[in-house]
Amino acid sequence: MRLRPTAVTVTAALTLGLTALPLATTASAHPGSSCAASAKPSTSMEGPDVEALCAALAGLPDKDATAALIRVGGKGSWHGVAGVRDVRTDAPALENARFRAGSTTKIVTAALVLQLAAEGRISLDGTVQQYLPGLLTEDFAPVTVRQLLNYTSGLQPGASLGNTVEEMYPHRFATLTPAEVVAASVAKGPDPEYAPGERQDYGNIHYTVLGMLIEKVTSDTYAHQAAVRIFRPLGMRHTSFPAGTDPRIHGPHNRGYDWIDGELVDVTDWNMSDRWAAGDMISTTADLERLLFGLFRGRVVPEPQLKEMFAVPDAVDATMGAPFSPYQLNGRTVWAKTGSRPGYHTVVAGTRDLSRTVVYSVNSTDAKGDGLAIAQRFAFPAFNR
Repeated sequence: MRLRPTAVTVTAALTLGLTALPLATTASAHPGSSCAASAKPSTSMEGPDVEALCAALAGLPDKDATAALIRVGGKGSWHGVAGVRDVRTDAPALENARFRAGSTTKIVTAALVLQLAAEGRISLDGTVQQYLPGLLTEDFAPVTVRQLLNYTSGLQPGASLGNTVEEMYPHRFATLTPAEVVAASVAKGPDPEYAPGERQDYGNIHYTVLGMLIEKVTSDTYAHQAAVRIFRPLGMRHTSFPAGTDPRIHGPHNRGYDWIDGELVDVTDWNMSDRWAAGDMISTTADLERLLFGLFRGRVVPEPQLKEMFAVPDAVDATMGAPFSPYQLNGRTVWAKTGSRPGYHTVVAGTRDLSRTVVYSVNSTDAKGDGLAIAQRFAFPAFNR
């Protein structure tokens, strides 16, 4: 998932009351909310704009989000939490909550591939046909690992259980395996208009194939490779992947909700196995902050390969690297990756020199909609100064 240039408004949320679950709206933050700073950024022009960040949290829960967790790092650190853990009980949101991190999973997948490239076990110019023989039919031109990383492979979207939360919700406990997702993509054939490398088309299919590549090259599971190569070395003790088709978030978490047919529906429990290496990671804001700092400091991927993460290809419609996208905010170039699953919207972003970073998890009631409005409210204030 990426930020798109226009915002989507949930019109039903403006006019309809809740019929499934009660949702309180207040003029200020929930009594369990907090805005805290480990430095003194409010008196330092190098620190984040705490007033604006606290203002973003004020009023939760509201029609757009039931909870929000924000961590700002770099020159002056800050963290805040607001909203509720569960709208039925009105229990305050947990700052250490685990959540579905969505497509920020792609950061981990890209890092694993680039580690393997640094070790000489794969070449970024090597092809899918070379590493995964038989996966693609003869209709496909050679597709390189680099083209998978930067979304220019020409592979078409694979099988899905729906394009909207409303469509997916009745099938939330169904299982669609990564192999089935890829098989459906292959059956569609290659992009009919562009050869591999010519056009960037963001989608999960590229990283699903990369997950298969990781497993083939390492003779190990994707989840175990992520744990031993990234999570454990960085101290990401609360980050994991669901066990198979397990629909639950284990450990402390804030429940996720989405508007479906005019009702606010609990969408926390969901089988995410079809997202796999493209989007089924469960994490915390503190762990994702560790990932960001470790990655940008070269502790995860060596610099020669790390630059691939920020390399926007010379291709039609190209706006992102592998997988970070550049944004200009208040004179800074900020590299960001967003992620969303029903009920949860995540951002991992920072400057390359780590002078300012932000990680958030927002329990958005339209998490699969346009992410720009959410980012403008909860992430952009981190870069006000």
